[in-house]
This record gives sequence, structure tokens and C-alpha cells, in this order.
Amino acid sequence: MQTYFQRNRIFVLHLLFWCVYLSFNVYSASFYSQVRGYDWTRGLLFTGIQFVFTFAIAYLNYFIFLPRFLSHKKLWRYLFEFIIPFALLVALRVYIQRLLMEDSPRADFFTSHMYVVQVAAIALFITIFVSMLRFAAEWFELEAKKKEVENEKLMAEINFLKAQINPHFLFNTLNNLYYLAYSKSDNTTEVIAKLSQMMRYMIYESNHERVLLNQEIEYMRNYISLEQLRLNDQVPIDFAVEGETDNVWIAPLIFITFLENAFKHGVTNISTNAWVKLSVKMDGKQCQYVVENSKAPKAADSKEGKSGIGLKNVQRRLELSYPGQYQLKAEDKPDRYSVQLDITLS
Repeated sequence: MQTYFQRNRIFVLHLLFWCVYLSFNVYSASFYSQVRGYDWTRGLLFTGIQFVFTFAIAYLNYFIFLPRFLSHKKLWRYLFEFIIPFALLVALRVYIQRLLMEDSPRADFFTSHMYVVQVAAIALFITIFVSMLRFAAEWFELEAKKKEVENEKLMAEINFLKAQINPHFLFNTLNNLYYLAYSKSDNTTEVIAKLSQMMRYMIYESNHERVLLNQEIEYMRNYISLEQLRLNDQVPIDFAVEGETDNVWIAPLIFITFLENAFKHGVTNISTNAWVKLSVKMDGKQCQYVVENSKAPKAADSKEGKSGIGLKNVQRRLELSYPGQYQLKAEDKPDRYSVQLDITLS
């Protein structure tokens, strides 16, 4: 949630400027009242007139003349439109202040040309400063819109990548379900129940920017259960979780792709040598996720360039969701393939 200053920073900057301006003028009146002895009432009235006319000049330009200039981009027209009311307001202010101070000890100064130059110069300086606040406001607005567009593009890309991951998993699981139904396995009903539970997670929970790590782990356990049912528990699968995983949040569906690839490429042919190992280790907010799988001799070279769209998508999601906060290492050996993801979670 944005703070009040973030939502109203331009208004606050304007307010702070005029508070400083008034404070300086009141201080000046206080100084002269002590040194020269003129009364407070006239001093404050003089300061009020000065403030009102300066404020009027600055915001006539801010709300009327400057927007017109930004619209038509004609400098001479802008100067002509601005100078006439500027000169009139300065002249009216000088006239009123001269009447107010005509019997003061400094009456000669207020009737001099130097005072007119001083009033015009200060009014012009303040008008330019207030105008700069308008450019600052437009810059803040432009940056906010730019950031909003970037965030929308990132979220659209993340959602698109997640949408590609979900059908990838669904395709694999439906193949498993088809195999069980075809072989008339007694586990078909259990597989459908597991699939329903996982789809519920994918549809509802994974739409959030972050999910609890425990939910992601439970999702992987369900996936492993489906694979074990399909494989009739003939392939050793070791899943270890170490460290404190409560109240830890992660982008959804980050881990599952590596696990899917382990089964896809490591358990292609059922044999006594096939195996899958994975672990999640937490050390504070640092998470180490490791997936290893065996490789059948015929699939020894199938990893490179054939891992499918899922792995590319999860790498892109890591770049978008955890820029500079993760390291991904992969080792391709003749008998095994391993992936290690070190990531800083929130």
C-alpha cells in the first residue's frame, strides 16, 4: 500500500515550499520589528499581500499559461500571454504595498525602482520554481505509468508461462491415467482423486503471485504418488525435506518442471536401475532444491535440446520472479542427470 506522501507527493512538495516561504517572510518581519520597531500588524499584512500576489502569479502560470505552452509549443506566444498579467500583478502589488508603507521609516526604499526590480525578480524566480514542480509531477506520473506497464507485461508473461506449464503437466498425467485405465488397474480411482486435488491447486492456488512452500511440496508429493501408482512402485523415489519450511513463500509451479523432466527422461524404460532422488533444504530463507535421476542407455543423449518447453519456461519464470536471487546448475553425466536450484525465498 502506498504511503500518503507517495500518493500526494506533489501536493506535499507544494505545501512544504509555501510553508518555508511564509516562514522566511514571517522571520524577516520579526527581525525588522525588533531592529526598526515597526508594528507587527503592518508587518504581517505586508507579508500577506506579498504571499497572495506571489501565489497568484505562480499558479496562474502553473494551471493556465504553462499548460497552454506545453500544448502549442510556441515560446513567443507563451511569453506574451505570461508577461502581461505578470507585469500587472507586480505593479498592483507594489502599488498596494507602497500605500501601506508610505509613512514607514523605509518608505523611500518602497518607492524606488530597485524595490520594483526586487519584487519582479523574486516573483519570477518563485514562478519558475513552481513550474519545475509541474514538470516533476509529469515525470513522476510518466515513471509510474512506465512501471505499471512493465509490471503488467511481466505479469502477462508469467501467466502465459504458467499457462504453458499447466497443460504440459496435464498432458503427462492424462497419459498416465490412460495407461492405468487401459490396463484396468485398481488404482485408477485413486489417480483420478489425486489428479482432482492437484488440479484444484493449479487452478486456485497457483494463480497467486506467491504460495506457501509447504503447498508446493505437497503438490510434488501428490505428483510423485501418481507416478508411483503408474509404475507400481517399481522405481525407487527418494524425496527428502530438511529445515524449516513453515511461513516460507515461493512462486508457484517452480519446482515441478524439474521433477517432471526427471520422470520423463529418467524413467522412460522401467528397469531395476531406474531411480529418482530429490531434496528440498532450507537454511533461513535460502532454499536448495536438487533433483537427480538415472538415465537409461538409450536416453543418455536425449536431454540436450529435448527437454521440451517446460524447462525453458521455468528458467524464464525464474528470471522474472527472482532476478539475481537464484542459481541454476545442471550436470549431464552418462548414468545420471542432476539439477540444483539455489534460490532466495521470502
